[in-house]
Amino acid sequence: MQLKTVICFLVFSTIAGAAFQVSGQPRQERISFDTKDSLTLSQILTRVLTTYPSVTRAQEAIQVAEAGVDLAKSAWYPTVAAGADYTRIGPVPELTIPNLGHFVMAPGNVYDATVSAYENIYDFDKTSRKVEVEKSNRELAEKNVALVRQRLTLLTSVSFYTEIYLQEAIRIKEAQISTLKQHLDFVTRMEQTGSATHYEILSTQVRLINAENQKVDLEASRQTQQATLNSLLGLPVRTVIKVQGNFVYTQPGMNPDSLIPYALDHRYEMVMVHLHEKHAQLELRSTKAMNYPSLGAFVDGGFKNGYFPDLNKFTPNFAAGVGLKVPIFDATRRRSSMRIAASQISMARSDLEQTTRDISTEVYQNETNMLASLKKIDQGNLQVNQAREALELAAISYKTGAITNLDLLDAETALEESRVNLLKARIEYAINVVRLNISVGNPVQ
Repeated sequence: MQLKTVICFLVFSTIAGAAFQVSGQPRQERISFDTKDSLTLSQILTRVLTTYPSVTRAQEAIQVAEAGVDLAKSAWYPTVAAGADYTRIGPVPELTIPNLGHFVMAPGNVYDATVSAYENIYDFDKTSRKVEVEKSNRELAEKNVALVRQRLTLLTSVSFYTEIYLQEAIRIKEAQISTLKQHLDFVTRMEQTGSATHYEILSTQVRLINAENQKVDLEASRQTQQATLNSLLGLPVRTVIKVQGNFVYTQPGMNPDSLIPYALDHRYEMVMVHLHEKHAQLELRSTKAMNYPSLGAFVDGGFKNGYFPDLNKFTPNFAAGVGLKVPIFDATRRRSSMRIAASQISMARSDLEQTTRDISTEVYQNETNMLASLKKIDQGNLQVNQAREALELAAISYKTGAITNLDLLDAETALEESRVNLLKARIEYAINVVRLNISVGNPVQ
């Protein structure tokens, strides 16, 4: 009965522990999101940076790294195990001594229930070095979350501003189409009175068809862009959303000559590269301690039958001791592991050089593109003002009969195209400011 009680206790403890681990898992709450109103960049980024799978995966990697630290530390703690054994012996050892009697040396059925404990007393820093390696993994996982968020911010911002451009470009194109329809109706009535030619009608119809085709292309591009945003937001791809926002964003407040040095000090990629090099060095340090000796103590205790004088009685028993383990030959595992660790350090240093070059080039390109987009905005404003003035003059000339309806349409088309070009330049500027801020390591608000 005692043996059955011990076994039942062990089984119950195992099942209860597993149930606690399952029930203790945290649930990931989903964030509610309303797509009826126009969405700002801040709203979209909040959603994306919270729920996108790569972010949640990177956050889970932190939990894995935390568990790795605890696992490495477990070598410092005692291990306790319980066991129960049954052994059937045959033949049973027995002895008959003349004039003394018959003696049974062991029971035929041997039962043994034990609890064993082992404690690592000293392992010459093997465990502490492994803990340092796992802590380095945790630090890498934490920085990787920031890196993933940074890349998602750039991708989402570009998609957001592209959507704004397409929304406004479609609105401008719709206004152009409405104007062309009015002109078409006007010249049709003029033809009936003999004041306009059939050529003017055909030319207006061609312009109208071209504008409608351009609108179709813009709407297709917008649907594609919305599918990208919906994917980032975790919404069905056919969800119709609207975005709103302005284009006033702050450039990096520093001297242009300081952009690259600042980026090399603040970019997450550089932080990650330095951490990878540090991690490789810790791996090498831990590998060197692979074959260090370890000193431990053990104690076993439990109940067992087979002791004299009553062989079938369960008798308390124990064993305790201290042991030293010294590795002698490991089949070259340590030497091979050290070669791998040394190569990883060399690779990390090469990555540092490569990342430095890439970031320097990226910052310079983004700065150049931003300055170019600023010039386009200045030129776009000038072009819109000139096109508006030209349209006003064309309208006056048309009323006096100095120009034809087609000339007036040319002036209106030039104004609409200049407005689209200005809008495109402003969008490019906003995107380039985001790119430059991210490339130097500044957060995007």
